[in-house]
Amino acid sequence: MRVNPLVARSGARVREVRTSRGLSLSALAEAAGIGKGSLSELENGVRNPTLATLYALAAPLQVPLATLLADTPGATLDGDGVAVRLLDTRRSAVDVREVYLLDLAPDAVREATGHGAGVVEHVLVTAGDLEVGRSEATATVTSGGSHSWTSDAAHVYRAGPAGAAAVLTIVTPA
Repeated sequence: MRVNPLVARSGARVREVRTSRGLSLSALAEAAGIGKGSLSELENGVRNPTLATLYALAAPLQVPLATLLADTPGATLDGDGVAVRLLDTRRSAVDVREVYLLDLAPDAVREATGHGAGVVEHVLVTAGDLEVGRSEATATVTSGGSHSWTSDAAHVYRAGPAGAAAVLTIVTPA
């Protein structure tokens, strides 16, 4: 069986961060709301991580998504009509900046839980219409438009009937 290099790197990164935080497999699985067996398979590189799973793990590990993608430009995750490709990650003493390309199928919805305190998201829509922002205060952005919000609470990305494409930058304080 051939192991996908991204899957292997992501699994190894999850294990590395989990052990550096002193978390057991069971504790992280419970905190993330995923099965212990699924987490074990992901860490061992035999289960493809989904966007939802990696975000669920990133929250209790207190790391940006790019950390779990092993900071690999071109790493792509997709599911439920949403594809996310990591374009770049920049780390400084002040923050971590992750840049992603989003491609949403017509009427696709991605609901996200809050990130850590002070995390800000900026989206630039390059095609279609995209409703984005904190769940209680979304904005509809058309092609060429942008929107920013503090993403420490539940937030949403909802494509219009023609789908949408966007560049997303997530800025996480160091």
